[in-house]
Amino acid sequence: MSKVTSKLQVTLPKALAREYRIEPGDEILWVAAGDSIRVVPAGLQSRAGTPATRLHLFDRATERQRERDASNKARVREPKDRGWTREGLYQRGRSG
Repeated sequence: MSKVTSKLQVTLPKALAREYRIEPGDEILWVAAGDSIRVVPAGLQSRAGTPATRLHLFDRATERQRERDASNKARVREPKDRGWTREGLYQRGRSG
């Protein structure tokens, strides 16, 4: 967690700076997002687009997530009989 200094400056965690390729001197955009604030690196600002574009992308992402959720439900299988049990593994090799 970062603290805001008396000059209203915030330190970006190094791991995030590396992940988003933010270097000293780069510009970032602060975007109000309801109850939170988004920090958008300069290289990603152009992808923000219009509200209609963002809504379309959100709808597509939501539909993909629904498809993944449905796919995961179809993959649930009954456990197979492996010929051994967990308890049996703990008892193996021990004398009675």
